[in-house]
Amino acid sequence: MITIYRARRILTMNPARPVATHVAVRDGRILGAGGLEELSGWGTHDLDDRFAEKVLMPGLVEGHSHAMEGSFWRYVYCGYFERMDPDGRMWPGAQSIDAVVAGLQAAAAAVADARAPLSGWALDPIYFNNQRVVRADLDRVSTLRPVGVLHASAHILNVNTRALELAGLLRAGIDHPGVPLGRDGLPTGELKGPDAMAMAAGHVGFDRSVLAADELGLRQFGRLCVRKGVTTVTDLANLLPDNAVDMMLRVTGEATYPVRVVSLLRLQQLTGRALIDRAAALRAMSTDRLRLGLVKLVADGSIQGFSARMRHPGYYNGAPNGLWYIPHEQLREAYRLALAHGVQIHTHTNGDEATELVLDCIEEALRAHPWPDHRFTLQHCQLADAAQFRRMKALGMCVNLFPNHHFYWGDQHHALTVGPERAERMNACATALAAGVPLAIHSDAPVTPLGPLFTAWCAVNRQTASGRILGEHERIPVSDALRTITLGAAYTLRLDGEVGSIECGKRADFAVLEDDPAEVGAARLKDVRIWGTVQGGRVFPAEGQ
Repeated sequence: MITIYRARRILTMNPARPVATHVAVRDGRILGAGGLEELSGWGTHDLDDRFAEKVLMPGLVEGHSHAMEGSFWRYVYCGYFERMDPDGRMWPGAQSIDAVVAGLQAAAAAVADARAPLSGWALDPIYFNNQRVVRADLDRVSTLRPVGVLHASAHILNVNTRALELAGLLRAGIDHPGVPLGRDGLPTGELKGPDAMAMAAGHVGFDRSVLAADELGLRQFGRLCVRKGVTTVTDLANLLPDNAVDMMLRVTGEATYPVRVVSLLRLQQLTGRALIDRAAALRAMSTDRLRLGLVKLVADGSIQGFSARMRHPGYYNGAPNGLWYIPHEQLREAYRLALAHGVQIHTHTNGDEATELVLDCIEEALRAHPWPDHRFTLQHCQLADAAQFRRMKALGMCVNLFPNHHFYWGDQHHALTVGPERAERMNACATALAAGVPLAIHSDAPVTPLGPLFTAWCAVNRQTASGRILGEHERIPVSDALRTITLGAAYTLRLDGEVGSIECGKRADFAVLEDDPAEVGAARLKDVRIWGTVQGGRVFPAEGQ
């Protein structure tokens, strides 16, 4: 059966027909977009007027997020800004260490077992005049139960004394770059980077292998996607053990699951040929709503956590350089093997030194194993300069930038982490487009809230939380921003032939909007109201989630 949907306006992202009033759908795919008379030529149809007063655009594509955004809502929200959960409830921010501790204390009082772990998330001490949280702060919550709070960046974990004891870390003589020591010679309770975090994460509820197989979290993630107009979403760094893959196949295969998930295999516990073999095996298991077979590497840490790797002159406040997460030779091996066997890799680089290293490694690997359309993508890549973008273009690479940082951390980057000049070029969307690098933008949820239209607003306006415009020359037009959260993101995932625009043959994936993002103006782009989504021809109102 053919259904023709009528809308107030349809923004197609198809340059041959950019605007339409109707779209015809059969069996979850688009027959065409245009006027009713021409679409009626497809044959007998039902005319559906439910969107007659709405605006349709391609289903939004979130090119860098994590399904943990759904899982973390079972924990205590410790973020600085207010935030909406999958039920649509707004949670207030905790704007001091005392407020964070008070929220954890209230949650602890509600748990009958005084020795059960307590977990919080979205902490970021950079908002507290960069005053670091230490184990004594979390000991105020409990000395009996292990307490852990994951930073907003997800690159640092703070734990209390009890968690350090359980991890065997409450002792002198530890020599690890990710385990800072206090004046007493004992760990402060701050654990930086995956190696250090892993020592205590399981004791405080942040075991990644457990979170990977979190069915409730995956369902919550899907609900949140509908609220934000997202029909294709990434789970960009998953260990993907067999039980997690089985669960994800089952849940995404349900008739009512509302989003297509692209889950990337993270390089951890696997090296060399085993990584490539696992990616190939996963790719063979892909379905329409669960895409597998891509790989994620993490080269360095976070800028606001001072664990990103920086070129000269380093951090503006003189902090030591950050951490390498993967040995250089392991990076080189991964790229060589991936190019040789047709496996796409996305690589996290925050600092410009990490970006430079990855560009060097990929250039070397491409000489040995050319692949004209590899689409290897740099994720975040926040401090790349114009020369690095030119190298990306020459190497056939894509970039997925993180403009939400301008709002959430722009003031801190300007004053503390990288200084005024480099802060103005961070997430250089205009430079990337001028260099011809295929561009996407993202939220990195749960690092910042899921919401591609807000991310687009950040790229268009580059406004910080205090109202500062940070890098006016790197602003991009609304039309380009909308492309980055549709076709741009789809291209980085090799899905641009299926999604990202409303045109004949593609999946019937639409964001259903109350307002027209092409007309509301740059300042109001983040305020566009979202009615829900259509995914594969199935209708999902946000209020039904």
